[in-house]
Amino acid sequence: MAKLRITYKKSAIGYGEGQKRTVKALGLSKLNQTVEHKDNSVIRGMIHKISHLVAVEEVK
Repeated sequence: MAKLRITYKKSAIGYGEGQKRTVKALGLSKLNQTVEHKDNSVIRGMIHKISHLVAVEEVK
């Protein structure tokens, strides 16, 4: 199963509370922080919600 590498690129200041909670739920707390998650529909949905704040790349 593939993994996704998610990097927090833009601050969530000025965005809704739901988007801030999504960033935190992904395990991101500081700018330019990177986390890896398994590629599944739940994670994809979270990424879609905050796609303007993060950069995503697929890791094999």
